[in-house]
Amino acid sequence: MNELDQKINTHFPGLVVRKDLVKTVKGNAIVPSYVLEYLLGQYCATCDEASIQTGIKTVKEILRKHYVHRNEAGLVRSNIKEKGRYKVIDKISVALNDKADVYEAEFSNLGIKKVLVDSGTVKIHPKLLVSGVWCIADIEYEFTEEKNASPWIMSTLKPIQLSHFSFDDYVEARKQFTTDEWIDLLVQSIGFNPDMFGKRSKLTQLVRLIPFCERNYNLIELGPKGTGKSHIYSEFSPHGILISGGEVTVPKLFVNNSTGKIGLVGYWDCVAFDEFAGKKKRVDKALVDIMKNYMANKSFSRGVETLGAEASMVFVGNTQHTVPYMLKHSDLFCELPEKFYDSAFLDRIHFYIPGWEVDIIRGEMFSSGYGFVVDYLAEILRSLRNYDYSDRYKKHFTLSSDISTRDRDGINKTFSGLMKILFPHDGATKEEIEELLRFAIEGRKRVKDQLMRMDSTYNNVCFSYIDAEGKNNPVTTLEEEENPNHYHKTIAVEEDGIIPDTAEPIVQPVNHQPLTVLKEQHLTFQENQKGISFDTLLGPYLIGATEITVTDPYIRLFYQMRNFMEFLETVVKHKAPDEEVDIHLLTSEDDFKSEQQKENLEKMKKSARALGINFTWEFDDTGTIHARHIVTDCGWKISLDRGLDIFQHYEMNDAFTFTNRLQQFRPCKAFEVTFIKSEGVEAGN
Repeated sequence: MNELDQKINTHFPGLVVRKDLVKTVKGNAIVPSYVLEYLLGQYCATCDEASIQTGIKTVKEILRKHYVHRNEAGLVRSNIKEKGRYKVIDKISVALNDKADVYEAEFSNLGIKKVLVDSGTVKIHPKLLVSGVWCIADIEYEFTEEKNASPWIMSTLKPIQLSHFSFDDYVEARKQFTTDEWIDLLVQSIGFNPDMFGKRSKLTQLVRLIPFCERNYNLIELGPKGTGKSHIYSEFSPHGILISGGEVTVPKLFVNNSTGKIGLVGYWDCVAFDEFAGKKKRVDKALVDIMKNYMANKSFSRGVETLGAEASMVFVGNTQHTVPYMLKHSDLFCELPEKFYDSAFLDRIHFYIPGWEVDIIRGEMFSSGYGFVVDYLAEILRSLRNYDYSDRYKKHFTLSSDISTRDRDGINKTFSGLMKILFPHDGATKEEIEELLRFAIEGRKRVKDQLMRMDSTYNNVCFSYIDAEGKNNPVTTLEEEENPNHYHKTIAVEEDGIIPDTAEPIVQPVNHQPLTVLKEQHLTFQENQKGISFDTLLGPYLIGATEITVTDPYIRLFYQMRNFMEFLETVVKHKAPDEEVDIHLLTSEDDFKSEQQKENLEKMKKSARALGINFTWEFDDTGTIHARHIVTDCGWKISLDRGLDIFQHYEMNDAFTFTNRLQQFRPCKAFEVTFIKSEGVEAGN
């Protein structure tokens, strides 16, 4: 254990667990992480290795014996019948049978229904009535000849969640950690290695926790696939529920007028909508309207009656384009379904997490250190919903008077949530408070800036704060700094359509080198010649291309893969940031390490997507390709007799050599290249 892990175990004994143990015990059990960590917390919440190994065996045995796999449900039902009584771990939901005036349970994996449940159990655990709860239950079998009677009897039921904790002890233990240590502890509790994240990225991860500790908090995260947007809402807490964006209805979410049954917002602290993006998704307009009212007023109507609820709303979805592309052609909400692409609805969002800043999850990003048993942290966060920390900045800073009440509410709720998570003991310095305040302002500004692009009725707002010395401190978003040419463009719509922005600057290659005059030519290079790079050799012929096909049968071994990755880098450098390029690779399959080859190509595909490169690849089934060339849709074919393999061996594992970092310092192999112009394409630029 490192120093932080030792400190965690010292101040939170029995409440933390080593995070890599979840994968160790999970096997093929399809259960949320909080279920597994509940069990690990019972048997492995220690730093003693021998006890951990014994605990792992115990947890594995519990899962083996009592977790119900659907394909083994028949065997488990038989065990219950033969033994008379058996303990199972399953997801249980309860419904009222009003004809018989009884509550009946249904076991999701075990496949049994109409199991009688007493009213007292339902009163203690009302979430059983909505979507189901993971439980440990004792089931008995008693056959009866009565026609409508069920032979299944539930003798005990215990939801898998923490039974008690001391909030005061939690706050006292927090005081023993520095801010950086506490942030790392929380990041490890989520399951990530904090060494793989910068401070801003860590805060972005922690914002995902705010809906659990702040009532009626409205959060949206849009970004590339594979960044773990929905993980926290499905795996992290028994008080949150993740539902598919396409499965939402008014009765399910709010209230069923025919039965009077309250929906999800009445039972869960956080309701998250997965796969929320998608322009073509069908959405009920009535649902959007009632959500607008709920997100603004914390209430919804049922006939003549108005009901209130505390559930936070989270919307997560995937984007298909880069940020510069979205800012040039539309806005950062452009992926949403048409009915939700509504300024009145989006104005209710308190914070927009920039999902494009979140790294795609990789294996080395997961933590093997200690973190809170997630169920314990979930209960802490839930108890924090009773506090309000939104005024903790006001002794040092004042929000600009230009900021509206709705903007102010969004900033205050985000700031309050971050303060609860990081400083429940109220021990933040002025500098730490300012950092969180700026982050909260930025997240709301990202929403408002896009609304001003969508709807010309929104006035320009100066998002800033004033310190005690009277200095005004403006706040900008990161994408505003990176894309100043596109960020403040207004997409105004009049009767005759969209008014184009004609003030677009001419985009130059990132390296700012003067463009080479393009011409048909044949070049020969000598062995060990230096000063050659893909940027100078190939880059000018790739400018303006939107489709590129690379044919090279030898993209197999690691160094060949790296060569191709550097070719992709060259394309990125020479394309405009607000454009996208389709690149297709035709190569041969490795006879010995095919799976590794595919894995590396897929990694490139995911990485390139975030930069506006749509990379696809295929293997040549004929085994007859020998030529190596690059063909662009802007009229050039580049024939390379060695393909991209033009460099001599160099130390690829040494990050401190210039031959590793810069191609022009590598000696090359002897090779030839020919630039051929297609019919109808004029030479030059």
